[in-house]
Amino acid sequence: MRITELEFTPVSVPYTHRENSSQVVRDGVTSVIVRITASNKLVGWGESCSGADVGSVISALQALRPFIEGRNPWNREAMWRDAFHRGVWNFREPTFNFAWAGIDMALWDLCGRQAGQPLYNLLGGLQRRRVEYFCYLPFGAEFDELREACRCGVADGYRIFYIKVGVDIDRECENVRIIREEIGANGEIRIDANEAWTVAEATRNLARLNEFGIGLAEQPVPAEPVANMLELRARTEVPLAANEGLWRLQDAWNCLKQRAADVLCFSPYWVGSIGHFHRLSHLAALEGLSICKHTHGELGLAAVAAQHVLLTLPRIVDGHQQTAAMMEKDILSDPLPIARQPIWEAAPGPGLGVEVDEEKLEHYARHHDERGQYLPYDRRSLAREDPGWHKI
Repeated sequence: MRITELEFTPVSVPYTHRENSSQVVRDGVTSVIVRITASNKLVGWGESCSGADVGSVISALQALRPFIEGRNPWNREAMWRDAFHRGVWNFREPTFNFAWAGIDMALWDLCGRQAGQPLYNLLGGLQRRRVEYFCYLPFGAEFDELREACRCGVADGYRIFYIKVGVDIDRECENVRIIREEIGANGEIRIDANEAWTVAEATRNLARLNEFGIGLAEQPVPAEPVANMLELRARTEVPLAANEGLWRLQDAWNCLKQRAADVLCFSPYWVGSIGHFHRLSHLAALEGLSICKHTHGELGLAAVAAQHVLLTLPRIVDGHQQTAAMMEKDILSDPLPIARQPIWEAAPGPGLGVEVDEEKLEHYARHHDERGQYLPYDRRSLAREDPGWHKI
């Protein structure tokens, strides 16, 4: 079996409502869908993250063709090594990781289909049969809207509720109070500040928020230097998750080695491949640390691939990240289980175990052509020192 054809299709799929945080303002997900065809006519599918600029990721994918075409898809590690080192993509690692993750995913899918085995079996087999995901609460919503979102989440069976913080601590304390009131004593509240606070601010703010019981605080302080998280971890009782500090393979290793957080919240996108994500997650378990699957905003292919990995890991949290419940639609033939519930069971299909709907793929490719990428910012939120500049 040899790789004979590669196709890269950018798609834009809208959210049902805007995603807000101290860092991101986004109305949907733009990804690049990777299709790899082999000499035996088998097809593998993957999803590359768009990052800040989908055009640069498409250019990277096109530049990676010489490292893939004609190769044996089972030799994915050798292809990665050649592309990263001989292709000198080590000088542009984040862009490479976002692009290569889609190729790597498609290679795993292709090999799983040839072997007639689900991806989780290729990764060593099941360590659990189900994974639990969180309820993503709207940031910036009115209090009544937040209450209703919590009530709907409880009715749908969610136990872990996640909300952004880092803009207005007084309002955020009230948000957390309302969440605790609505989900009860047994629900878990998870917050994410996206590096918004200094160590001193984080120490003070986490103490206030923890009056209502915080299960996990994601990246309250800037990830660089790593001393920020180490100092905060010594100051607070709230368990900490690292995310922004895991941008590259070496970053993830340094964070793990220095035990800068209780939980590593990342994905194959950050470290470039399912293999890297899987190996680092096993190393984290040896250090007594846990894994939470991160989402940068994703479609079904990326969500499915990460689900397979989570099924095989020795030490994970409950309440992994998802945006499936926020998506207007998807490019898959069947909706993901987590589009409507918190629990996702292991499925037996070969490879990723899902199929791409070609009509939906074409529809959202046209949508990308017409409206472009869903950018992670609103131009009106920029340049606070110069109000109204965006109207010029």
